[in-house]
Amino acid sequence: MRNTLVLFSLFFSINLFGQQIQLSENAHIGVITCAPFQGELYSAFGHSAIRVYDPINRIDYAYNYGTFDFNQPNFYLNFTRGNLLYKLSVQSYPNFRYYYLYYNRWVHEQIIDLNQEQKQILFDYLQQNAQPENQEYLYDYFYNNCATKIRDVFIEAFGDKIKFDNSYITTDYTIRDLTELYLQEQPWGDLGIDVCLGLPMDKKATPYDYMFLPDYIESSFNHASIITENGTKPLVKETIISEPPGAPMNFDSAPHPWVVFGVLLLIVIIISILDFKKKKSSKWFDVTLLFVTGAIGCLLFILWVATDHKAAANNFNLLWAFPTNLIAAFLLFGKQKVILKKYFGLMSGITLILLITWAFLPQQLNVFLIPVVMALAFRYGLNYYLREKDYI
Repeated sequence: MRNTLVLFSLFFSINLFGQQIQLSENAHIGVITCAPFQGELYSAFGHSAIRVYDPINRIDYAYNYGTFDFNQPNFYLNFTRGNLLYKLSVQSYPNFRYYYLYYNRWVHEQIIDLNQEQKQILFDYLQQNAQPENQEYLYDYFYNNCATKIRDVFIEAFGDKIKFDNSYITTDYTIRDLTELYLQEQPWGDLGIDVCLGLPMDKKATPYDYMFLPDYIESSFNHASIITENGTKPLVKETIISEPPGAPMNFDSAPHPWVVFGVLLLIVIIISILDFKKKKSSKWFDVTLLFVTGAIGCLLFILWVATDHKAAANNFNLLWAFPTNLIAAFLLFGKQKVILKKYFGLMSGITLILLITWAFLPQQLNVFLIPVVMALAFRYGLNYYLREKDYI
C-alpha cells in the first residue's frame, strides 16, 4: 500500500513490451490481496495487485503498482518533497505469491467474472500501462497508491459498467482512524504518522476513500457488480485463498512510547523539583528539550509549506513543537532575561491550553504525546517562575 508507504520490487520484472497477445478462453483475471505484515511500517497495511493467468499462452503475471526505482533521478529529493514516482511492474505471479507465503502472509485471489472481450480489454489496458512511457505515476499515501490503482484500472477500462455498492460500510472512520487500525502493533509508526501528518488525516473518509487500503479493495470488489448485455452480475466469481505454512511472525519491539515518554516526564519532574529547590535551572537539559522540539517543529512546518505532502498541511502538532524553540535554545546561552521570561510565560500558557483542549481539537493528536507536552509545560513554567522571581 500507501498503504504501502514503500514496497520494493523483489522479483525480476517480465519484459512484455511491444507484444500483442490474444488471451485464450482459458484465461482468467484476478484481484490479489496480500495480508498485512508487521515486520515493517510500509507492509503493515497489506498489498494489492492484479493477476493475469492464461495457461495456453503460458502467462501467469502479477501487475504490481507498488514498486519504485531507487535509481530514478533525484530520488531522495523527490521523496522528501512528496514527488515520488511509483510504477507498474510486471512480475512472475508464482514468485510474487511465494514471497508473501514465505513470510506467512495469506494471499487472496478474487476471480473476476469477465467475458472474453472484457478480459482482453483489461489485459490490453494493463499491457499499455506497463509500457516504459506509461508505467510511472505520482504516488500519494491515501489517494493514489498500489490499492487505489487496482480500483482505477477497472473504472478506466470499463467506465460506468462497474458499480461499487458501498452500503456495506457503516463505520464513520477518519483516514487517521483507518491507518491506526493497522498499526496496533507498531505504536512508534503510528506516532510518527500522527506527528508528521496534519488535519487532512482527520476528514471523515468516504467509502471511496476506504479503498486506499488493500483489505477494503477486496471487500469493495466483493460488493461490486458489472453491467453486461444480459444484465448485472457480481464482479467477483470466486475467491481462492492461499494460506501460509506457518503462523504470523512475532517481532521484538522497542519499548512502548508510554514507557519512554513516561520516564521522560518522571525525569523532568525530578529535575524540576531539584531546580526549584536550588532556584536555578538546568540549562543544558532545557537547551536539549528546546532544540529537539524546535527541530521537530521546523520539519513539520517544512512538510506543510514546502512540499507536496498534502496530508502534512495544517498540522496541530506545531502547538507543542514550536520552531521558535530553536531560537530560544540559543538564547539560553545569552542574557536575554526579559525576552526569555515572556517567551516561557507564553509557552506555559499555550501548552496548558493544549492539554486542556486536547480531546476537542479538530486534529486528533496522538495520546502518547501527552507526557511530552506535560514535560514541556513543567519546564516552561519553571523557567518563567525563576526569571519572574529574579533567581536567574
